[in-house]
Amino acid sequence: MSFKTRVNHYRRTIMHNITKRVGSNYVKPEYGSLVPEHIKKVLIIRPNHRLGNQLLLTPLVQEVIKTFPNCTIDLFVKGGVAHPVFQNYEAVNTIIKLPKKPWSNVFQYIKSWSSIKQKHYDLVINGDRNSSSGKLLTSMAKAKFKIFGNEDEAAVSKHSDFKHISKFPIYLLRDYLKNLGVVLYHTEMPLLDIKLDQEELSKGKAILKDVVKNDKKTICIYTNATGDKCYSETWWTTFYERLLQEFPAYNIIEMLPIENISKINFKSPNFYSQDIREMGAIIKNTSIFIAADNGVMHLSSASLTTTVGFFSVTNPEIYQPYGNGSVALHTNKTQMEDWISAIRNILE
Repeated sequence: MSFKTRVNHYRRTIMHNITKRVGSNYVKPEYGSLVPEHIKKVLIIRPNHRLGNQLLLTPLVQEVIKTFPNCTIDLFVKGGVAHPVFQNYEAVNTIIKLPKKPWSNVFQYIKSWSSIKQKHYDLVINGDRNSSSGKLLTSMAKAKFKIFGNEDEAAVSKHSDFKHISKFPIYLLRDYLKNLGVVLYHTEMPLLDIKLDQEELSKGKAILKDVVKNDKKTICIYTNATGDKCYSETWWTTFYERLLQEFPAYNIIEMLPIENISKINFKSPNFYSQDIREMGAIIKNTSIFIAADNGVMHLSSASLTTTVGFFSVTNPEIYQPYGNGSVALHTNKTQMEDWISAIRNILE
């Protein structure tokens, strides 16, 4: 464990202990006091700048829009990636942005936190139960109805997939509403979705066509990831060569990261884009997307593409791609034959 990782671990532990009782004094509203049609202003708090975490928030946003049809949503996030993620969500009309690092702009950081107290909301939701700052901000916000993220986990745990970071806050919201007497008639779990429009998809198709220069279907791989989640060049090269052998009827292309790194040494046709919506549109025009657990894997899910996610150090129960026929493969518990079999089942 690196020095930076240890520091962050200790920091999170200390903050968790400090904030674990935040919200304990919150007076729960009376049964029957919440009427979904009366919820007009909703604040969702997810103070994290990573692309994957913004994408993983899209199911909760969809759930809120479906449950409260008259609402508009403010998002409290770090960094600036939330706008392209949610740009086709009409109900999301305000993005409150924190600097990625508090010390980079202390004045802006204080101003962003203070802005929470300047507006009145009908409902505030902490989008990450493990976020200490999310709990503090939820406590600061002015609203009658608040979900801190540490409510009745026992009730939520009856669902087999409750650990998933996108699904837990939705189950928590539904349980919260049930306890207030609200009857919900939708039970399906929203998928990650950046709501690509037809113009974006057509552009993505044209870019892909220019890369492959044929009419065959395409397998797309992304070989980069952060830290221990990243597999070696040997691992990826072996896997890539096996893909070529097993699926000769398909193009196999590589999406490159901003660092212009290829774990297969640029052996396949490749492409790169800084526009996450353009990236998603290209991915959507492929038959399958294969990557380790990372933000681009979640981008593939949010483009509604069948996604294969490789996991080795992170927990698939929390971060696995779901929907669209997607699968998560734990590479410490499975072998190459299992991976090829899973991919073949998807393609054929």
